[in-house]
Amino acid sequence: MRKKIIIEFILLIGVMSILSVSAQDRPNYSETIAKSREVIARSMEKEKFPGLSIAVGLNGNIIWSEAFGFSDLENDVHATTATRFRIASVSKLITAAGMARLYEQGKLDIDAPVQKYVPGFPRKQANITTRQLVGHLSGIRHYKRDIDPAKDEFFSRTKNYRTVTDCLTFFQNDPLDFLPGEKFGYSSYGYTLLSAVIENVSGQDFLTYTKKEILTPLGMTSTTADKNEAIIPNRTRFYSLDKDRSVINAAYIDGSSGWAAGSFLSTPEDLVRFGSAHLKAGFLKEKTLKEMFTSQKTNDGKPTGTGFGWRIGKDPDGRTIYFHPGENVGGRSYLVVYPESGLVIAVVHNLTGGSLAVATQVSRSFAAAIH
Repeated sequence: MRKKIIIEFILLIGVMSILSVSAQDRPNYSETIAKSREVIARSMEKEKFPGLSIAVGLNGNIIWSEAFGFSDLENDVHATTATRFRIASVSKLITAAGMARLYEQGKLDIDAPVQKYVPGFPRKQANITTRQLVGHLSGIRHYKRDIDPAKDEFFSRTKNYRTVTDCLTFFQNDPLDFLPGEKFGYSSYGYTLLSAVIENVSGQDFLTYTKKEILTPLGMTSTTADKNEAIIPNRTRFYSLDKDRSVINAAYIDGSSGWAAGSFLSTPEDLVRFGSAHLKAGFLKEKTLKEMFTSQKTNDGKPTGTGFGWRIGKDPDGRTIYFHPGENVGGRSYLVVYPESGLVIAVVHNLTGGSLAVATQVSRSFAAAIH
């Protein structure tokens, strides 16, 4: 019965908000939207997503925004376009933007050793720079994974940290996985250190700085830190699948262990606003954007496919894309920008480990329709 309700809700009712687009323009995308709804319905049934939300923007205007399924299964609360999901590692792009603002203002030397800004961080075999932190070239380790959830750092983040500096103690004395610049090595802990750099350069705590310099200027009013103790309107519940693929409540985690790396809540509409702000100079300067979307290189000159946080690549049809996926306990996210057409798409859902294939399928369909 629940499955039938979900499918009917997706295909017949929905909750859609189309903004800033004249009525005569809407039919141009009606076929793509209809096909996307079908893709989403099939994916939700197959993957067992409780809830999913999507927004599509074109040249700064949202042309489609819709939510599907449930934000709270126990209380039969439908997801809406205002529902806030965990955006996981897409949070890193917000952090990268915060770093970029300080960099272009001349307040931060991203090629200086991090100890210039975080003097208490232990020195390693070689200097680590802020540029390497934002590009995952630092050698700082990522989460330790284990078949035992109690030992798996992805699932065992339950301690509450009062400050970013406190978070550093968890990994700062560990050896590097490789010498800085030697290779690409994805690291959420590297972004925790990056947030400490931002705090000490800006003179503000990380969350205050982020709200003041990024969220408020870009009108991202639905984006906030995922604080368990706070009353946050429209926050979804979080879900996982058990060994029998039945939906269950997700494990408890505490986001304070890494706000900068993956602990923000947001909506697809807010993420589209954020992505759209990177289409042209304004929020960031042209020179900064060029660096942000230029692949960094290893010490031996090999491109990593990552600039300032953003991944740089091609979609299956050869179109240039800037993108980032996210995965956290209780949800996944995907944000993609097509710089040549001004297309920006964000997809989020509230299930641990659920596939992001639906996001790439829908993105490809809209790119084809618009190009």
